[in-house]
Amino acid sequence: MKSPLVLVRTLASAILMVALGTGCETVNTTETAQPAFQRNMVAEKRVITDSSLARRVQVQGVNVSEGPGGFLKVQAEVLNTTRSYQRFAYKWEWFDKDGNLVEGPSSVAVTRQVEGKESLFIQGVAPNVSVRDFRLKLYENAR
Repeated sequence: MKSPLVLVRTLASAILMVALGTGCETVNTTETAQPAFQRNMVAEKRVITDSSLARRVQVQGVNVSEGPGGFLKVQAEVLNTTRSYQRFAYKWEWFDKDGNLVEGPSSVAVTRQVEGKESLFIQGVAPNVSVRDFRLKLYENAR
């Protein structure tokens, strides 16, 4: 029979290996083949100034809808193309019908993280009902 100390070390090693191994895995996802919703995906223009970030974190699509009270609501799906955890920051810019920038509380950069090969949705709601357009900026987050 093994000593209690050997059993404790063996158990601790096994737990550590399981914990380290599961930290790098992604989640298998299942969703309905015929969703009940209809997304309003918009054509977008992309300007890439940080090719390193663009290779790691990519916008897959942008969905636009009208939220409560007539506020413009925008949702973007962001994909981590790497196998490792990625941090990034994003900021929404809002514009009125004349193309003027509309300042609001959502005009600050927000930091997010996404696991390897995973996607997530980021969303923004216009600061007022006069907003008719938007711009989404992604930034490399300093670690």
